[in-house]
This record gives sequence, structure tokens and C-alpha cells, in this order.
Amino acid sequence: MAEPVVRIPDAKVALSTASVYPESTATAFEIAARLGYDGVEVMVWTDPVSQDIEALRRLSDYHQVPILAIHAPCLLITQRVWSTDPWTKLQRAQSAAEKLGASTVVVHPPFRWQRQYARDFVTGIWRMANETDVRFAVENMYPWRYRDREMLAYAPDWDVTKDDYRHFTIDLSHTATARTDALQMIDRMSDRLGHVHLADGNGSNKDEHLVPGRGTQPCAELLERLALSGFDGHVVIEVNTRRAMSSAEREADLAEALAFTRLHLASAVRVPRS
Repeated sequence: MAEPVVRIPDAKVALSTASVYPESTATAFEIAARLGYDGVEVMVWTDPVSQDIEALRRLSDYHQVPILAIHAPCLLITQRVWSTDPWTKLQRAQSAAEKLGASTVVVHPPFRWQRQYARDFVTGIWRMANETDVRFAVENMYPWRYRDREMLAYAPDWDVTKDDYRHFTIDLSHTATARTDALQMIDRMSDRLGHVHLADGNGSNKDEHLVPGRGTQPCAELLERLALSGFDGHVVIEVNTRRAMSSAEREADLAEALAFTRLHLASAVRVPRS
């Protein structure tokens, strides 16, 4: 007879520094250490510490929290961070990852108005990926909507599975906003799924980044699939805690997200008795 055992994949659970906004990058390291996260993903944005490799190294060493991933500055508010040239941004993200021991750079597809960058993006990402051991994991996005209007803001496409990349990031808040099936998307990504941004959403026009379990996305099912497949990438909690009324409430949300993730990454499988 077979008996159930718990199998836990090698995937590490990290905290995105974006999850503590409007608190600082430094605060994210402190919370990650206190709650027992396996590491952090650094969102490079307007906080000067997030852009400073030596400052990040000192934080990592002080809190004994490894930096597992670098999120390149791809947002509208970071258009001038680390240069206005998008390829320079990616080169600097790669260099930061290599110097800090991070295995992954997360990158969004270009905005549609970045025409030259968008035209060369797929081949350029392959070229950069061939020059380093760092994974460039391209993240799914979503159409922008206002009332009954929809704008395709990303090129070649917000659905990154329509193009050929070596590694993908799936973001479940983005699948909610796009109103697409997250489990079908990871099926299309297959073994090229290298990175997960775990959050939830209810399918509104806003990119909600709810704590996992508070929306309609199949967060638990996705984690269980990762456990069964032996996923060895990173699962990053990237949630919005801006509405938290206090630091204690923010930390409680991040503790809940970590507990949810660890619970569903532990998959029961049946093995024959010896």
C-alpha cells in the first residue's frame, strides 16, 4: 500500500521589497529576516538604496537575508532610474544580480511607445541571456482598461507566452487584471517558468496585488502544481500593503502571505511502503 508523505520543492520563498511600500527597501530586509523569508527580491525604483549595490550588500549581510532576484526598473515611475535607455537598465540589473549573488532578473515587456526597444526585445533578451548565468525572466502583463476602453500598452504582447523567451515570470495579480486563466498560462510556459510573483486579484481594472487567498486567482492550485513538478525557481510575495493602518498590520499581512505560500508548496504525494 502507498502512504502519504509531504514533498517540499527546492523553491525559495522571497519577499519583494515592493511589498512594504511606502516603507523603505531597508525595512523590507528587516521584515524578511524577522518573519523567516528565504530572501528578498529587490525592486529597483526611486528609493536610492534600491539602486545602490553596496548599500544592498550591506543590508543583506547585516540581516543575513540573501538577495535572490533583481526586478529591473521597468515601471512608468522608474523611467529615469539607471538611465533612460532600457538596454542600459537591463545591463545594470544583470551586473547587480551577478555582484549580489541573485539568480534572476525580472523584466517587463516594453511599453508599446518604446518602438525600437520593442522591435529588438525578444532577440535582445536572448542575446543577454546567452552571456550570463543570470536568468532573464520576462513577466506577463495585462491590457490597460478605462471604463469600456482597452489599450494594449505592451509590445510585442502583454501575454509573454506568445513570444519565445528562455524564462518566464508569472504574476497572478496580472493574470487577474488581464482576466486570463493562470493555470493555462503556466501550462504554456511549461518548463520555462522560472519565477513566480505570488499575489491575488479579483479581475478589476486595477492591478490589485492582494494577499494570496483574498481574491479569485488559483494561488493555492498553482503552488501545489509547482510542488508536484519539483519547481526550483523562486516564489516571490509581491503584494500591496499601502492600505495597512500600521507597520504591525503590514507585517501581519506579509506573515499571512508567507504562511499561505509555505502551506501550499508542501504537497502530499503517495509513495509505496518499503
